[in-house]
Amino acid sequence: MAAARRREDRVIGCLRAPALGPVTLDDLDIVTAKLPEPQARDALASIYGAEFDATFASIDMVAVASGSVACVYRGRLAGGEDVAVKLQRPGIEAVMAADLAMMARIGALVGRLPWLRGVPIGVILDHLSAAVYAQLDFVREADNLERLRTNLAAVSRVWVPRLYRQASRERAIVMEFVPELDLKAAERCAPSVRRRLATTTLCAMYRMLFMDGFVHCDLHPGNLYFRPSGQIVVLDAGFSRQLSAKMRRLFSEFFLEMALGRGWRCADIVIESAAGRRADADLESFRKHLAELVIRNWRLPAVEFSLIGFATEMFELQRRYGLHAAPELVFPLLSLLVIEGSVRDLDPQIDFQETAKPILTQAMFGTVH
Repeated sequence: MAAARRREDRVIGCLRAPALGPVTLDDLDIVTAKLPEPQARDALASIYGAEFDATFASIDMVAVASGSVACVYRGRLAGGEDVAVKLQRPGIEAVMAADLAMMARIGALVGRLPWLRGVPIGVILDHLSAAVYAQLDFVREADNLERLRTNLAAVSRVWVPRLYRQASRERAIVMEFVPELDLKAAERCAPSVRRRLATTTLCAMYRMLFMDGFVHCDLHPGNLYFRPSGQIVVLDAGFSRQLSAKMRRLFSEFFLEMALGRGWRCADIVIESAAGRRADADLESFRKHLAELVIRNWRLPAVEFSLIGFATEMFELQRRYGLHAAPELVFPLLSLLVIEGSVRDLDPQIDFQETAKPILTQAMFGTVH
């Protein structure tokens, strides 16, 4: 009970923060310590049973990484391949269900605030909860991993580890082991390499958003690694989301028009994407103020441009003038918000909008795969 209360206090604290960033399960205080070795052995034995020895030559029971949903172990398959085994935490389903139920209760309270009246907080939280809860479906995540590997093969210098499907199970994903992952590697890179890493990261994200519509929404450090060679490594595809064809088109159009400084057209796209509007909606005032917002942020380098600031102001304009944002819009925005800080740290002068133009042009006027 005390632990649940502490989690609730932290969530409320996040909601009150003036610059709300992306909230992950780790922020909700779900256990992230490494599993004790006996517990890990028991979990693997339960999953693989008599097939364990035929599947693995060895597994080091000291986790190389741990997160809210799983721990990762280095192993070797019976065929000799070095692999990473992502093992789902025993009992995590009940913990996650309790925390998401708590979020729903808090959302219901927040939705009663006067300045949020009319905003579909419950629908947005339902979308987020479903996407977060889907991280427990390791069969689905294995499919996601293979799909991302195929899609991002089109972006040079991006490495998504290979899946070993036959060795994977419902609560264990077995994939290629990627050696020498280091969260601080980028800090030691030359400025030219850091700029290349920033561009590659954005190109990978833009490929997902504008061309494939299949988006990794959780590329925080730990799921995104940089290498001195200029290569990036993308891991953990559990929190991935397929955008509808309409949302992918509208988001692409919005980003292109923003990159061209066409604020009035951006406003029309937001109006088209809205989930609904109040009876007293003032569309002309919304168009005017959103156009001004776009012009103020047009062509700003990363050091001056804040995506979260832009999104917050855009949502405030929607609320003020009677538009209800489409809940699905949360996912493309979340994906960009998660990587924004990493990209800015790598190259403070990168132009998010200019970097997007070639991919947007290809997505909207070329062949979309």
